[in-house]
Amino acid sequence: MSEPTDARPVADARPADNAQQTDTVLEDEAVHGFASHIPETELDDLRARLQSARLPEPETVVRPQPDPRRWDQGVPLNDLMELVDYWRTDYSWRDFEDRLNGIGQFRTIINGLSIHFLHRRSSRSDATPLILTHGWPGSVAEYVDVIDELAEPTDSAAPAFHCVVPSLPGFGFSDRPSVTGWSTDRIAAAWVTLMVRLGYDRFAAFGGDWGGVITTILGGRFPDHLIGIHTTYAPGVPGASLEDLTEGERAWALDAEDFWTNRAAYAYQQATRPQTIGYALVDSPVGQLAWILDKFAEWTDTEDSPFETISRDRLLDNVSLYWLMRTGASSARIYFESHNSLDPELRVDIPTAITMYPSDIEKYPRALSEHRYRNIVRWTAAERGGHFPSLEMSDEFVADLRAGLSAILAANR
Repeated sequence: MSEPTDARPVADARPADNAQQTDTVLEDEAVHGFASHIPETELDDLRARLQSARLPEPETVVRPQPDPRRWDQGVPLNDLMELVDYWRTDYSWRDFEDRLNGIGQFRTIINGLSIHFLHRRSSRSDATPLILTHGWPGSVAEYVDVIDELAEPTDSAAPAFHCVVPSLPGFGFSDRPSVTGWSTDRIAAAWVTLMVRLGYDRFAAFGGDWGGVITTILGGRFPDHLIGIHTTYAPGVPGASLEDLTEGERAWALDAEDFWTNRAAYAYQQATRPQTIGYALVDSPVGQLAWILDKFAEWTDTEDSPFETISRDRLLDNVSLYWLMRTGASSARIYFESHNSLDPELRVDIPTAITMYPSDIEKYPRALSEHRYRNIVRWTAAERGGHFPSLEMSDEFVADLRAGLSAILAANR
């Protein structure tokens, strides 16, 4: 895919709003250390907006807890009010900010856009470079609880990884594109540039959601740079027959079809009118919270609330990043750029590990995935987990990721 010629020139690239850098000037191809420090006035403004928020009346579907049907009309009012109060009075953005700065944050300009990323190098000489890509409504917050164990495993026999976790364009501390053209294909090419710039000419890749799309494109378009890929999103090719599937496999395929027919209004909104929804998300922290919380509730492996498996603080770290960096519209535009755009002819022939979590929104049977991923070295149907496994069950996620990447490394020997 050719790159647009109307990308902003390097001289016009600016850090995202509210970001404070250790270097005041970014040069093309240079990698600069970055320290985030949101001004206290921004946090005061957030608390004031939460205090004065106007809320609707309660939902008309009222059921006692626990019951997932409480969410049939969206986020229940009482749940939202409790979380808004916690966000205003007890949540600490500074703790998350310190965590990011402690891991190691950097920025570099690629195609005129400043890309933010975490970089946690391992002390092990045998460590493998690994890029981990988030999706929507996620962020780099998805990986802060697993990155240390991946880089410096407590078990010396476990593989170690130099971890790179970029923020997608328009997300987090990465710049917000001012022109069209930042599709998933272009992002995948940018990730290759990023990894090579860091000295990693060959590397492994992991991702789910949009990160899974980008990881698939990395494996299909850039096989010379990829050791292998591990993904939780592994779609087959359009038109594949369901006739030979088992009853359980067919149920997965039909559930994915039902999701896109009945539960994906958010995706169509963001794919067709990202600017319109962006006004509400950038103006109202409660609106941004509800927009994201709704998905965490539906897409996690829980009986009633996402907080059965995910901490309130980590979810609010993620939501705060969207709010403070004003990315409600810019993050939505990845749908406008790339919705339904994965090339049906794309094939992945490098070693691939695939994990399907039971409460994820799109689960593909191996028989369908094999049409696209033609060198599957490990395929796993996990016993539990949903769309955000690194947040829901970090220990099991790390174990599964290691197993998948170990199979990939073995296939390269």
